[in-house]
Amino acid sequence: MKIGCIGLGDIAQKAYLPVLTTLPGVELHLQTRTPATLARVAGVHHVPDSRCHTDLDALLAQDLDAAFVHAPTAVHPEIVTRLVEAGVPTYVDKPIAYELADSERLVRLAEERGVSLAVGFNRRFAPGYAQCVEHPRDMILMQKNRVGLPEDPRTLVLDDFIHVLDTLRFLAPGPIDDVTVRSRVEDGLMHHVVVQLAGDGFVAIGMMNRLSGSTEEILEVSGQDTKRQVINLAEIVDHKGQPSVRRRGDWVPVARQRGIEQVVLSFLDAVRAGKLLSARDALATHELCERVVRAAQERGRG
Repeated sequence: MKIGCIGLGDIAQKAYLPVLTTLPGVELHLQTRTPATLARVAGVHHVPDSRCHTDLDALLAQDLDAAFVHAPTAVHPEIVTRLVEAGVPTYVDKPIAYELADSERLVRLAEERGVSLAVGFNRRFAPGYAQCVEHPRDMILMQKNRVGLPEDPRTLVLDDFIHVLDTLRFLAPGPIDDVTVRSRVEDGLMHHVVVQLAGDGFVAIGMMNRLSGSTEEILEVSGQDTKRQVINLAEIVDHKGQPSVRRRGDWVPVARQRGIEQVVLSFLDAVRAGKLLSARDALATHELCERVVRAAQERGRG
């Protein structure tokens, strides 16, 4: 398979390239507009010059079987449009775009062209979170906190809090019929946000504090007098009377722990099998993000 990787920033280097460069039968092509970065990353991963490209036209000329988009979010609409119009099955980092209208257009374009479009919600594939689907989930609580990073609401929600919202949607045991948003926005910057999703017999709460003093991610699911915690995607604590702890094995790669390896393999397996992937469900998460952003913006104006 000829696979293109567009954008060679932090997430591509830390998470995706270590997976893509070890897959058998994959001919990897790299593309970035920064020659120095292209040369350095290609050298680290032993990608020959003939597979290194500084513009998208040159990459598309390689007759790709699939592409991964890890470029900055602001250029996703342009890049994804080009790939889909060229008929290339595309995996794009979340979010699809900052503006909901752009995300809707790209999902619609992919469906009209019959081209696979997948969105990088890797937490759905992370073992600690995927296993929670088997646990009672009357209540779901997820927090993802940071140190000293208040940010513009749209950027914060679409680039980071989107993972929390998508995980809550993924784990919700039924349809969501009520959404409540609370946030603190000062001088145009979001300090924290809390979202409550509710349905028949369950409540799911997602929180992010950008001035928490700690960088952490904690998921709790509970029901039927049992509780499971997943701490930083690496440690699972089951509570039923006495807690029992399971930690990530010493030799388990971080990419597998975080679901990156699994989501990459799932996407490529679908491409090989000729299975059409739709981003329609991912779009529902983007719609929820837009609802949170608008509520925060209104609160900030108030």
